[in-house]
Amino acid sequence: MKTWLSWLSAALFAVLLSGCGYNQFQSSDEAVKAAWGEVVNQYQRRADLVPNLVNTVKGYASHERETLEAVTKARAAATSIQVTPEVLNDPQAFERFQQAQGQLTQALSRLLAVSENYPQLKADGLFRDLQSQLEGTENRITVARQRYIKAVQDYNVLARSFPTNLTAKMFGYPVRPSFTVENEKAISNAPAVNFGK
Repeated sequence: MKTWLSWLSAALFAVLLSGCGYNQFQSSDEAVKAAWGEVVNQYQRRADLVPNLVNTVKGYASHERETLEAVTKARAAATSIQVTPEVLNDPQAFERFQQAQGQLTQALSRLLAVSENYPQLKADGLFRDLQSQLEGTENRITVARQRYIKAVQDYNVLARSFPTNLTAKMFGYPVRPSFTVENEKAISNAPAVNFGK
């Protein structure tokens, strides 16, 4: 009789867990982690391209020292942040990661803008290849971030909806941070257009 009650209790507990979204949280949590892994992978791919890009530019535009140093420092800052799954549960750490990656993006944009002033550099096959790889990587980063944002959205809806929000609180599934637009205020204003007088 006691064994029968134990089995019945275990079965009832399993039904309650699946009915309250516990299994959904497992699936959704894994989807977020997988999407995050792809984001990190693509950012690492970009960071790996930077030294070759800087060295190639340095060969043609060595007096652009300030720009080259800015890229090198931004890469060092971006790769120094420990990218663990715990970052996903820490909005401040996530924000630091996002800011460091944003600074590297800006530094690379300045570097590529500087390269426009050097026709020989633009004609260099290695530079063009690296620039193409960087462009492809930026596209992959965009896609990976979109997938991550979608996975986090699904997870957060689950964490905030009733009755699964009770499961989230009981088992420690906090709402996850997502990527945001870095200069939200600036892009929300329409650009001023002046056709002259």
